[in-house]
Order: sequence, then C-alpha cells, then structure tokens
Amino acid sequence: MAKLSTSMDAAFYDLELSSPINLDGCAKAIPGDPFPIDGARAGRALRIQQLSLLKNGFPLGIIPCFNSPSTANKKDVGSFALQSLLLRPSFGDWWLGLIGQFRPQKLLSSIKAEISACEEWDLSSVKDVARHVLDKSLYSLAVCTQIAITEDASLLVSSEAHGERKGRRNKLMLFHKAMDAAWPELFVDHKGKYWNVPESISLDLSSLTSDSGFRYRFGLHKNGGKPQAVVNTVDSEVPAALLPGLCAKGAFSYEKSRDLWRVEETDDDLYIQTKQGKFWRPAYDVRMKEPHASVSAIIGGTFGSWIWREDNTSELSSRGNGSSGSSGFKKGNPFFADMFGSLCYTFQHGKFRKAYGDLTRIDARLNMSSLTGLAKSICQDNPKSLPRLGLIFQQQVAGPIVFRIDTKYVLDSPWRHGVQMEDFMCSLSYSLRLLQSGKVVAWYSPKKKEGMIELRLFEF
Repeated sequence: MAKLSTSMDAAFYDLELSSPINLDGCAKAIPGDPFPIDGARAGRALRIQQLSLLKNGFPLGIIPCFNSPSTANKKDVGSFALQSLLLRPSFGDWWLGLIGQFRPQKLLSSIKAEISACEEWDLSSVKDVARHVLDKSLYSLAVCTQIAITEDASLLVSSEAHGERKGRRNKLMLFHKAMDAAWPELFVDHKGKYWNVPESISLDLSSLTSDSGFRYRFGLHKNGGKPQAVVNTVDSEVPAALLPGLCAKGAFSYEKSRDLWRVEETDDDLYIQTKQGKFWRPAYDVRMKEPHASVSAIIGGTFGSWIWREDNTSELSSRGNGSSGSSGFKKGNPFFADMFGSLCYTFQHGKFRKAYGDLTRIDARLNMSSLTGLAKSICQDNPKSLPRLGLIFQQQVAGPIVFRIDTKYVLDSPWRHGVQMEDFMCSLSYSLRLLQSGKVVAWYSPKKKEGMIELRLFEF
C-alpha cells in the first residue's frame, strides 16, 4: 500500500523529498502543505551511501542527474549534471566521504556562445574558451562524515559548496535522537517552488506503530532568518510555516488495514523444478510478492503552539535575477489544532517473480491534509485545503524492471475548477533481489523539470 505515514510526517519539518538541487539529494516538505505524492519521498539511505553502491553499475562511477532551472527565465530548462563519489575512507565506526558534481551542459553552452561571438580565431580566443573549463560555477563539492556515538546513535556532519551560489550549506544530524539542523535548509512547497531558510533546527521524538495501529509524535522546531525563494517570481509569498519562530507540535494517528483477498506465498512459489534440479526463486521485491486487494486508512490530529514568532514586514530578495518582492510576516493565532486523514485502496496482480507479465499494481489514495481548511474552502476558494486523489500505477517491463507513474489530482467542486492534475512523476526502477526490498530508481518530474537516480529501500 502507499505510505500512510506520510499523512502525519507531513505535519513536521523533517519529511524529505527527492531533489537534485543539493548534493545530499533531498529537500524538506513544508508543514501544512498538501501531502506530496509517494514517489517524491526521498530514499532511506543517505545520498553518499547511495552513490557508494550506484557507482558500481555506472561507467567510471559517474551518476547523471538533471537540475531544475536556476532562474525565472522560461527558456532555462535546467542543467544536466554528473555526480560521483570521489573519496570514502572508513576507520572502524567512523567514515568520511567526498561528493563532486560537474555541469557539462553549462560548459558546452558557454563554449558555444564564446565561439559564436568570436569573429576570428587566434591564441587569445583559444584561451578564452579554455577559461570556461575553470569556471567555478560548473563545480560543486560536498564533504560528509559520520561517527557512531553508541550502538544506537550516530552523528552526521556535512558541508557542501556550489560554485554558482554564495556561501556554504552545513548540516548536522543525530540519528535515533531525531535531531536535524541545517544552515541554510532547503524547503519545497506543493507547487514545486524552492525556499531557502537561513537556519532550521528540529528535534523530534516518535513512537513506533503499535499492533493496534496507534502512533504518536512530538517535535520542537526553530526557524531563523528571512526565507528566500530560490527562483523569485511575482507570487513569491513566504509560506507561513517558514517564518522565523519557535514552534512546539504534537500529533497522533490511528492506522488500520484489511485485505479483501490475498494469495499467500507457498513453497511452490519459492522453489522451481528444472532439469538441472530444484532452485530457489524469491520475488524481486518481498513487499510485492503476493497478489492481493486491500483497503487501508489513517486518521489523526495535530496540535501545537508558536512559542515565539517574528512579526514584521521584510523584503525578500531573489537569488536568481536580483529582483525583489515584499511579503508581510503575518502574526496568527499562536495555538492551533487540526485533523487529517487518508483512505487507500490497493490492487496487485502477479507475484513479481517471472520474467514477464507478473506484476500490475494500482494504488488509489484519497488525502485530506486539513479538516479546518476543508471546511473553510466550502465558503471560499482555497485550493490548498481541498482533498487530493493520488494514483500510482506500476507495470513490470521485463524481469526486475518496473515502470511507474505517480499522479496527484485536486478535487474541487464542478462549479469551480473541477478535477485538476497537480503533480506528475514517472520512473523506471530495477529491483535488487539481494536487498529483499531495494531498487535503483530513475525518476523525472515534468512539473519541476528535475530528474535523478536513487537507491530506495523498503518503499512499500
């Protein structure tokens, strides 16, 4: 089934979505926004761990990705980039990694423009062309280190610098204590727009899902500095959740799932008899090994308070074209409470074992991110609070290769806007049997004009 835990995780500041903008391969979702599509969630493994494995399957260990446009120019369709793990020494419980990125598309565009502007060739013209190779905006570097503090906790520190940006991005994470801090932190809203928050610090404590389906979570989050849009546009209004302040939040949920029917795995599925003897044949993914149809649901609530919040009017400057726009930091009610819910239906045909035609899967999910927002949207036009319908279609192409489409629709009343597609993502994955439920995923998002290759574990 689709990840029902997204319903509660989306209310906090640590829900990571895949993004090639930074070298750590992720950006944070903005609390209070509609739930993201399931295919957009970042993998569980760190980006440096992903590259360490992925480099074995790519020539020279170079992994391609496609970044979104860095300006508001419609002709700027993004930039093709190459990433590689340059260094990863380890010493017992401590390891260090160095990631490098190169942007060949920008280099070729610069050289092409230089040649077109050159009237006649001489030694100085050759030097001008060669100078583009040394342009620092073509390169990015990130260093990451992790050390085990105890058997159950580890500390991760990383820092990255991009030649086309000012300053560095530093990050600190304490695993199993749920501390996450970054200077600055990258957020992405439901429209695909990126925001940089100069300081973001989170401390979260979460329970495991009990047998009864009950789960709870508490968190404390601090934003510092003035949020800036990565690409400034006319409607670059700062999301309220990113304004400077200190917020305490709690959430609880109750999750339940029931199979309408299921064909359980048998020994005949695990072993096949051939002329050479009996061989073990597990599913390509253990989480998709049984044909079934099921219904699942989650319902819960959030509550909290802004302990401190900045209230002033500031001017936001653009990072892309130097223009600026003003946006007021509005002070709201410091206390808040809301409810959310999701209903999901899953149908799977096939056992994902054979070479062809052994997997067709459909997931349909109805999401309500805010009950109070939905009630207000009845009287006024507020698309952000309307219910969303998420659809996932997966089809086996050959062997462990699966084609997948994720879509999300806004469900509005027929006399307003009706049903509209809000997001779309397509991907091609290669399941790795040795990891039981791991796969290499190559995805592309037409909305954000982004794409990358990831390693994902236990996605369903």
